[in-house]
Amino acid sequence: MSIHLSIMGRVDTTAPPVKLPLAAGEVRTGFPSPADDYLEGELDLVEHLIQHPSATYFLRAKGTSMEGVGIYDGDLLIVDRSVEPKPGHIVIMSVDGELTCKRYSMMGNRHYLFAANPEFRPIPLEGRECQVWGVVTHNIHSLAPGFAV
Repeated sequence: MSIHLSIMGRVDTTAPPVKLPLAAGEVRTGFPSPADDYLEGELDLVEHLIQHPSATYFLRAKGTSMEGVGIYDGDLLIVDRSVEPKPGHIVIMSVDGELTCKRYSMMGNRHYLFAANPEFRPIPLEGRECQVWGVVTHNIHSLAPGFAV
């Protein structure tokens, strides 16, 4: 299926929030001064990125089939099991016992999984054993060489 996933774990709903500084305004081609005048407040990334903590888990992506939508080898995916998959969603699905990450879609009245890399063919779901493991809500990847997510 071309992309392998490693389950990293669930959201710890008992952990205290970790608040990080949130810079005020937007940045287009630089970064604002770290002076306190530019701080808007604090941001808890779990609160910001995860709507349903008890239904959310993390996976590590492995492979190149989803590079066209910005999911790269080694990226950390946030997956919500409580979201009902709809055409266009990026899903984690077990197809014939193998986990994969693809875009869920329909052609006519048939269900397919599509890679975001032209080297990979669509996967028809008809006649296969399929189980949805959740919808990918966010993708975290490092932009700095040598920094792992």
